[in-house]
Amino acid sequence: MIRYILRRLVISLPILFGITIITFGVIHLTPGGFTSVHMDMNPNVSPDSIAKLQELYGLDQPLPVQYVKWVSRLIRLDFGRSFLDQSPVIHKIGQRLPATLLLSGLSMLFIFMLAIPVGVYSAMHHNSRQDRVITVLTFVGYSVPTFWLALLCMLLFGVVLGWLPISGIRSVNHDFLGPMGQFWDYVSHLILPVFISAFGGLASISRYTRSNMLEVVRQDYIRTARAKGLPRSRVYYVHALKNALLPIITIIGLALPGLIGGSFIFETIFSWPGMGRLAYESALSFDYPTIMGIAVIGAVLVLLGNILADVLYASVDPRIRL
Repeated sequence: MIRYILRRLVISLPILFGITIITFGVIHLTPGGFTSVHMDMNPNVSPDSIAKLQELYGLDQPLPVQYVKWVSRLIRLDFGRSFLDQSPVIHKIGQRLPATLLLSGLSMLFIFMLAIPVGVYSAMHHNSRQDRVITVLTFVGYSVPTFWLALLCMLLFGVVLGWLPISGIRSVNHDFLGPMGQFWDYVSHLILPVFISAFGGLASISRYTRSNMLEVVRQDYIRTARAKGLPRSRVYYVHALKNALLPIITIIGLALPGLIGGSFIFETIFSWPGMGRLAYESALSFDYPTIMGIAVIGAVLVLLGNILADVLYASVDPRIRL
């Protein structure tokens, strides 16, 4: 297993290198720029001042030279300094990364805990009324745009009913609350973002679980287990589920980029102080070092998530290791 993990890590290095090239190229080839956004609308700024500012930030150099310097710093885990406040980019990302990991991690956990049991239950009651209801709900989950659902939930639960907060990670009076009050304050701020972030994944994973379970229960060894008189729940949850999880693990690995990429939308909607919102704010200001640093960190998280999915896949099916 260790050799398998090391091999996957080695394979990920050229992928990460390719991501840095694409990220750098896309960011620097977009229309406008840092100096254009902050200087062009000011009539008191002369062309010489703009040229000196570009020279100060190294934006006057050819793109290949800028890329080599950026990668050389990146190898030393130096993401540079933000154009806006001159603070180290690694510190800005470090302040926001825990909030993004918390949101994405809880969303994935919520998907695991709910979608797989729902899919197994739907397969156990194939073509029943419960199965049809779950099928309709999953198709609704596929169809509803999550950003639109987020706005509706904010309007209903936050504005009309006043049950849940609709922005931030904690309330203004958080420090004046007791221990249980502070705990509930965090939980109440997490409910809507976690639910909306996991909504699409719940529909897809539960549907994949159902279809895989229906395929597995037709196998001969399942018929043998039933012929032995084993309880139906044991046949489904012990014998069939392990083999049905093989494709689902792959789907979950592919869903990780969606969760991290979706954080850009959800964190902006809910004013969540995470990496996605920082990326949005940096993009509006053409803060190149911060944007590229966030893109690289996001790529590393996605690669680690895919490696984790591969390791889980190999642990469930030992043939993969060979």
